[in-house]
Amino acid sequence: MDKYKQYEYVFNRFDDNRDGKISASELQLCVGSIGGELELADAEAAVLVMDSDGDGLLGLEDFVRLLDGVTEDEKVKDLREAFKMYEMEGCECITPKSLKRTLSRLGESTTIDECEVMIAQFDLNGDGVLNFDEFKVMMMC
Repeated sequence: MDKYKQYEYVFNRFDDNRDGKISASELQLCVGSIGGELELADAEAAVLVMDSDGDGLLGLEDFVRLLDGVTEDEKVKDLREAFKMYEMEGCECITPKSLKRTLSRLGESTTIDECEVMIAQFDLNGDGVLNFDEFKVMMMC
């Protein structure tokens, strides 16, 4: 099942009155059902921001845009956590030395030279280290 169909399935499941729209309270129930917490005021704010036709409700397309935004934010958050594992403390970048250290902890035996080659493949600005944006590009490949 493709992502759009999955969103449509979830949307239909929480469209309690089957009007093709999700209210702020229905959105709050939706988030709660998957273990999240969403205050009604926050659900209302999300509906206000994402509502494309001004009726105070989310249509399917609005809902898809909302979920895509959430999933992108979650991806970036997860990438930041992964980046922190590899980065050299205090420099906000991944150096050959910090890459070697992390790979070693993960059971991979590499040399500094090998780590320099790995970094060079995604080092877009040529400074010999990976910043978060370069790391993001690497992880998306």
